[in-house]
Amino acid sequence: MKKKALIISFSVISAIILSAAIGTYLLLFSKPFNINNPTFIYIDEDDSSDSVFVKIERNLNPKSMSGMKFLAKIKGYGEDIHTGAYRISPQSSVLEAFKKIESGRQTPVKLIIPSVRTMDKLASRVARQIMADSASISALLNDSSYIATLGYDKATIPALFIPNTYEVYWNMTAESFIKRMVKENKNFWSTERMAKAEALNMTTTEVCTLASIVDEETANNAEKPLVAGLYINRLKRGMLLQADPTVKFSLQDFGLRRILFKHLETDSPYNTYKYAGLPPGPIRIASVAGINSVLNYSKHNYIYMCAKEDFSGTHNFASTLSEHNINARKYQQALNRRNIK
Repeated sequence: MKKKALIISFSVISAIILSAAIGTYLLLFSKPFNINNPTFIYIDEDDSSDSVFVKIERNLNPKSMSGMKFLAKIKGYGEDIHTGAYRISPQSSVLEAFKKIESGRQTPVKLIIPSVRTMDKLASRVARQIMADSASISALLNDSSYIATLGYDKATIPALFIPNTYEVYWNMTAESFIKRMVKENKNFWSTERMAKAEALNMTTTEVCTLASIVDEETANNAEKPLVAGLYINRLKRGMLLQADPTVKFSLQDFGLRRILFKHLETDSPYNTYKYAGLPPGPIRIASVAGINSVLNYSKHNYIYMCAKEDFSGTHNFASTLSEHNINARKYQQALNRRNIK
């Protein structure tokens, strides 16, 4: 009887252990997430284990959180939470997802640097893509002492940024973001590009400044080398650039559709109708196409241009003032017909 009882007890215990093992296996290796596509969980500096669980429930829609909470308890999750972006696939098990988050094995994300007109706009756009907030990014970009250590001032700092898509870790700080941009700027300005800038007798910042004007003049990439060549012709001849976009920048009125004589009187170092040479810095973050158009400008004799009267966004070019006046008259008449003031 004792032997039989022992066998029964052993069987019961074995069944309990097996049941627990199966339960644990199902708890940890099940695939509970109700998502159709890979989904990111973003863990911020002020997150706690509870807030992380809320994000998991909200974004991954798991059938149960029991496995996650079980692992969190035995691993002491909450004492050392790693910030970052974690990509969870629909086929991830509880254990796989937890190990990724708990160990800080984050997934790189895409950071798009846009060609925008102001540093505040840049800070806002970047802050939507990384952990650093727009206030901390703006604070650095407006800190004269800090940007001076990078070789820029408030007028020239837009030249630091090269519009492109970069692979970064989401939890970068404002300072690490700027450091990354410094690295990318150095990578962009290759020996070949530097040689072309030197041939123009321009610094990289001056190239970006002229490129920013070209970008504002035309969105047509094929036309940009022509526009760049025109302004380079003017610079070589000591002529005023007389670039309408610099007037808009002076006024901070980017929606201005018609430049009037009163606008040309704006007293600003950015107004190239009043002040010779390039403005103090870029009037926007210059595009790669804009920069390349300056470095590889078209050689021609044009010194005048006017928007085409068909409002195609392209221009009529001229080598003489009389030709330019004809083009300008066509455009003014087109503006009048459309009642654009």
